[in-house]
Amino acid sequence: MKYKVMGKQNNSVHCVVCGIQNPFCLNGRFYELDTQELACTFQTRDWHQSYPGRTHGGITAAVLDELIGRAICINEPGVWGVTVELSVKYKKQIPTEADLKAIARVTKNNRKLFEGTGQLLLSDGTVAAEAWGKYMKMPLESISAVDFTSDQWYLLEEDDPEEIEI
Repeated sequence: MKYKVMGKQNNSVHCVVCGIQNPFCLNGRFYELDTQELACTFQTRDWHQSYPGRTHGGITAAVLDELIGRAICINEPGVWGVTVELSVKYKKQIPTEADLKAIARVTKNNRKLFEGTGQLLLSDGTVAAEAWGKYMKMPLESISAVDFTSDQWYLLEEDDPEEIEI
């Protein structure tokens, strides 16, 4: 299914999912969709494996955690989500050396907490993993002792799609 891309979210310098200068990162890119959902494109490599040719379950959880936690930013820019609880259901093996996608949305939102769900999809669109998470809304200064937004958190200068197929 094709979705219209309404915006793109920042990348980090060191994050394991989207860190531009992290040699082991998943090269994640985050796109805000016209459905109020957040999509992620990313790439698994051999060093993300548990068994040969299979992506480690912790990597899968990291992608879904990051994606659901970021989904709140679509309607509340500047809000930072800190994971309170995450549940992942693994349905299919996820290969290494693959270009993959995931999609998430906020399902419940109040003043201090929000909840969301997400799916990690194989290249043929099959759901390989599903997650549900609960997140606490926190100001950045309560999460990190370093203000990284000025030099480690930015939009990448690259051609961005007008549509994305999930």
